[in-house]
Amino acid sequence: MSPDPARGNAVFVSGGRNSALSGNGLAVGSMLTWAAGFPAAEVLLQSWPPVALLAARLALAVAFMVPLWLLIDGPRRVLNARWGHAMFVGGAGIGTGMFLIILAQKLTDPVTVAIIASCAPLSATLLELAAGERRLRWSFAAGVSLSIIGGLIATSTVAPAQLGLGAACAVASTALFCWASMATSRDFPELSQTGRTTITFVGGLITASLLMFGSHMLGQDIMPSTSFDPQQAGMLVIYALISMGLSQVLFVGSIGKLGVALASFHINIAPFYVMVIMVVMGDDWNWTRALGAGIVALAVVLAQDRKTQQPA
Repeated sequence: MSPDPARGNAVFVSGGRNSALSGNGLAVGSMLTWAAGFPAAEVLLQSWPPVALLAARLALAVAFMVPLWLLIDGPRRVLNARWGHAMFVGGAGIGTGMFLIILAQKLTDPVTVAIIASCAPLSATLLELAAGERRLRWSFAAGVSLSIIGGLIATSTVAPAQLGLGAACAVASTALFCWASMATSRDFPELSQTGRTTITFVGGLITASLLMFGSHMLGQDIMPSTSFDPQQAGMLVIYALISMGLSQVLFVGSIGKLGVALASFHINIAPFYVMVIMVVMGDDWNWTRALGAGIVALAVVLAQDRKTQQPA
């Protein structure tokens, strides 16, 4: 599967080696910030119901990013944006996908949720093939295989607490996230990266609000079980603004340069980044996860090994 698009569209930015370097740099930054959300979510899920955490995460991100979007793109471009399509992409892909990943972590543990990285490149590749944006090439196929192997190695050191429904939620979340990220990068070319991310977050917030209302009508708890303290506030800022807002802006930028399939390779290194963060917080270093991260890095290089740079 070729790392070059099958046809030149708005998703991909042709710039040769410099474009690949900047695209990979954006993907690394995206995964580093995304990984920071796993420890934060562990703290918050001790007292927050998943639906409440989803709504709070999106509400804080939207409240911060909408004014920033207005400054970057201007009111006219904001008003004239494709709001209807954004509500569909954000509601179905972002809102539902985020709820499923939070629910998966609630039902299992961060390690099990990190296993979603193993199927992300495959899901993203199938999406691009279906859209006609990639062609078969052995180096990219080998890169996908190595990326999956590396992701499985990186997440194999601790046995998952529970599979079943939690694992199913994680897999479904991955597919929705890849689709929504590709649509966000492709379908709003008139907006900045911040604008593309923010408008779909608004759609996600609407879905989260509907889930909150439905949970309340069913008599379920929708409020945290403990008082909101400074520690929770700090964790929510990390979880909403850094792990979601900043991470998605960087990921959408990476997709614009690499395509969603190749950018998604980097998701498989996330367990290694989580481990690094946990080491800083006092946990032990794990060489197996480091090996898995190295294999994924090799997969990224292999998949981008072009002998010809010209798009078809």
